Amino acid sequence: MPRSVNAVASRARRKKVLKLAKGYFGRRKNVWTVAKNAVEKGLQYAYRDRKVKKRNFRALWIQRINAGVRQYGLSYSTFIGKLAKANVTLNRKVLADLAMNHPEAFKAVVEKVK
Repeated sequence: MPRSVNAVASRARRKKVLKLAKGYFGRRKNVWTVAKNAVEKGLQYAYRDRKVKKRNFRALWIQRINAGVRQYGLSYSTFIGKLAKANVTLNRKVLADLAMNHPEAFKAVVEKVK
């Protein structure tokens, strides 16, 4: 009895990977072995960079808060320390948004903790 190969499932699996490789350059988009490697690597980068994105945004918020509090004679670290002592529970994302888009509200927060 001849060996049965499930060509339907194999083709579907390959089509799925080649669909993910759409937009890649050269053989990475249409040659199965090359596309498979490229897609696997791309998914690894995507997984890693979902975490890196969070780090980058936190760093950006810290820079914006630091720039905002320097106008009032404070550094970032002293400002965060005084926030904790004053029991102000605003996170860095909100503080950075206030510093950028609502300077009068940010000034009120700085004056409260000073």
